[in-house]
Amino acid sequence: MVSLGIDQLMEAHHDVIAGRRVGLITNYAMTDSRLVPVIDRLAGDPTSQLVRLFGPEHGVLNAAREGEPVPFLEDQHTHLPAVSLYGDRHAPTREMLLDLDVLVIDLQDIGARYYTNPSTLYYAIEAAADANIPVVVLDRPNPLGGLVREGPGLDPEYRSFVGILSVPIRHGLTFGEEATLIRDRYFPSASVRVIPMAGWSRQMLWSDTGLPFVSASPNTSSFDMAMLYPGTCLFEGTNVSLGRGTTHPFEWIGAPFVDGHRLADRFNAEELPGVVARPIYFSPGRDPFQGEIMSGVQIHVTEPRKVLALQCGIVLLQAFQDLYSDDFVIGSLDDGPARPFFDLLAGGPALRQALLTGATAEYWKDAETFVSEFNQLVAPYLLYREE
Repeated sequence: MVSLGIDQLMEAHHDVIAGRRVGLITNYAMTDSRLVPVIDRLAGDPTSQLVRLFGPEHGVLNAAREGEPVPFLEDQHTHLPAVSLYGDRHAPTREMLLDLDVLVIDLQDIGARYYTNPSTLYYAIEAAADANIPVVVLDRPNPLGGLVREGPGLDPEYRSFVGILSVPIRHGLTFGEEATLIRDRYFPSASVRVIPMAGWSRQMLWSDTGLPFVSASPNTSSFDMAMLYPGTCLFEGTNVSLGRGTTHPFEWIGAPFVDGHRLADRFNAEELPGVVARPIYFSPGRDPFQGEIMSGVQIHVTEPRKVLALQCGIVLLQAFQDLYSDDFVIGSLDDGPARPFFDLLAGGPALRQALLTGATAEYWKDAETFVSEFNQLVAPYLLYREE
């Protein structure tokens, strides 16, 4: 079984926190390999003092809805202050750090650029560098493994909290590797130490780690959901339901104007590796179309190692566009008039324009070029090998 960064910290690297005042960015979904919350491990450590908690999107309790600002609160379990980094601020203030000796960060990434925990990591490293406080990042597996990368880089004009790093959409990095990349490329004066895992290698999917799957956020419901997320998350920038408020968010995609049987046939005709679609009927518990009965598809993962998640999402988007162009809208949620939310997710307007014109071949060509260049750029930051 893989030994997580928190396991290694409390065993082989305990000197990192011994005798020190600690700030901790995490939530209660982050546990050690025996499912003990990381917060409990550090709060119960007799050799160090846990001073303050900081929470990412969804908060320290990991219970707030996506996109919902999280207020400051006191954690009723530890009675420690729990500062929100998803609301009025995205980073600790200098004053919040100056009474600390070290800032420990333990968060899970899902393996896709849209996930906001790497943005929290970025702003935390920036703030710690400004306050001259060392950062310790406890590493965790990339649930999608570390070998496959998909998608183009990030247009700097479309940088946002759902895309802070110019990495492929499916990036193939662990959280610790992202930390080293952030330090060296953005904040070289920052003191960042990664506590690596033991027993993890790049070909491992989550199902190979021997670790129980813990939902890292309220809609991270399963390994299959995580595997599909780099593709299906793009539907957040459209006017269809991606299953929020159901038992299968990011796996069930539909709308009142959709014939799921026709959509499944169109998707399956592409014969994409490792996945198959089936027609479904569902009623989402969240907007859009909250409470309405509608049709759509569920994407089933049949062979996880073969899945090209971004390709799956784009093929499904193209099917929606081709079959339902009168009703389907790409870019309906705006972050200002010039930057549709879809474009923020995609890292620029190129994908939306390719889908609207049916010309995705050039998009994939540019993506392949970027991935090839990125593979060379990121090589010095990789902490684990393929075995």
